[in-house]
Amino acid sequence: MNQRWSVGSILLTVFLMLSLTPASGTVKEESPYERIAALARSSPMIAVAEGSFLMGTARTGHELYSLDLPYDDTEQPQRRVWLDRFEIDRDEVGLGEFLLWLQQQHRPIPMELRKLIDHMITVHAVQPETLARWPALYATWGEASDFCRAHGKRLPTEAEWEKAARGDNGNLFPWGQKPPAPGLAMFGQYHVHEIPIVSSVDSGEEGRSPYGLHHMAGNAAEWVEDWFGIDYYATMPDRNPPGAHQGRYKVVRGGSWKSAPPLLRTATRSGASPEQRAATIGFRCAKSSANGG
Repeated sequence: MNQRWSVGSILLTVFLMLSLTPASGTVKEESPYERIAALARSSPMIAVAEGSFLMGTARTGHELYSLDLPYDDTEQPQRRVWLDRFEIDRDEVGLGEFLLWLQQQHRPIPMELRKLIDHMITVHAVQPETLARWPALYATWGEASDFCRAHGKRLPTEAEWEKAARGDNGNLFPWGQKPPAPGLAMFGQYHVHEIPIVSSVDSGEEGRSPYGLHHMAGNAAEWVEDWFGIDYYATMPDRNPPGAHQGRYKVVRGGSWKSAPPLLRTATRSGASPEQRAATIGFRCAKSSANGG
């Protein structure tokens, strides 16, 4: 009798343990990348009216901050360029949006981006809510272009980007002629290990452009559609210039969180390999307006 009771007790205990223990593999812990992606929030778009604007630099020796800088001569000659109406994201694409798109497309997260996210969470205790609003750094030009097209948009042309940044009258900086200051842009930062020091993509009201765009100077430099043409301004059409037909580098605009003040000028041009992943480069999207000229 006691033996039967002992065996029965053991069987009952095993049954209860199995019943109360979750089945293996039924609960998957959400990764930090998935938590950030779940917080994705897209940018509103801003309409830029058709019309002309001043593109480029008149003379490097006569413009504040523009003397003897890299690529200065590629900003000349200054031209008045006409653009059809278009729309452009008010904000840079956020990290949450980029991770969500990678997840939906079953694309791998770049190793550099994984390391950055892991470092910010484990070492600096940065929360997913904050990281989701960081600019989408470490994206190649191809990934930026694919992201925009997947959302029914495209990368802005270099001319579109510059008009959205400086307005119709050739602002030296997005906010006007005043020198850069901490309240106007995120710039001039330094970290020995290249850890980005950035602001939320939807911040920066004081430094917004004439069309109301955020972070057109500093925070993240931005990929645009065009190939980088050293002497392109001398030969580009006066209406809707599409950029050079080919090249080695894609144009990058706007300066970044680590740039010196002169590189925040709206006319400043630079280029990077389309395959490059950088802690300083992000992007925003644009699209042609249905009722554009």
